[in-house]
Amino acid sequence: MMDSQPDDKGILAALVERLDEQWLPRALDLEAKVNGGDLLDDLDIEFLERVFEDSNELRALLDRHPEYEELAAKVTSLYHAITARALENEKSRR
Repeated sequence: MMDSQPDDKGILAALVERLDEQWLPRALDLEAKVNGGDLLDDLDIEFLERVFEDSNELRALLDRHPEYEELAAKVTSLYHAITARALENEKSRR
């Protein structure tokens, strides 16, 4: 009987590469931007929305691989900090 699960190793490797090369550098840029008091622009918000959508789609994969739980929690915390600070910046401009 064939395993119905996709090749998680390949998917996980691709995700870690995407995180390392795309998501994390962009997140750190956004963190610096909002920590400097700037607002997020439309492209920044679209990026964050895409990351959150991707994260929701990956939930089952992460559930099967608890060894990535700490990494996922740290990334989630970073994105939460960015959005919280961006909201503070937005409120202070009103």
